[in-house]
Amino acid sequence: MAADRIAPGLDEMEAIATRAFAELPAEMRQLCAGLEIFITDFADPETLAAVGLDDPFDLTGVYIGVDLTRKTVADPTPAPDRVVLFRRPILDEWAAQGAITLDELVTHVLVHEIGHHFGLSDEDMHRIEAMD
Repeated sequence: MAADRIAPGLDEMEAIATRAFAELPAEMRQLCAGLEIFITDFADPETLAAVGLDDPFDLTGVYIGVDLTRKTVADPTPAPDRVVLFRRPILDEWAAQGAITLDELVTHVLVHEIGHHFGLSDEDMHRIEAMD
């Protein structure tokens, strides 16, 4: 990591994610009612296995829950939907990117995982990003 970049701890990374969420359009935040956002250093082995990865540095975030396209009022009350951001892989990507700020990267990962909450696939999101 460059000398002018200081790696934030979990609390500071949570504050960045909280700010990023607060800056999203109101309509988007309303669709995230009840969505919990967590920050931890790395994905656990079960999460890595569930997404088909071995290296914890390969996963910057994950959505856990039932996406909005599959939710129904008849569903039993499940555990809350959540987005988990992984601090260490995000920091590694930030150091490798160079030109992007940490706030921008955290926002990108957060929005990507919220996209899964909305029912979008990785391919859907890549197509949307390519339109920019």
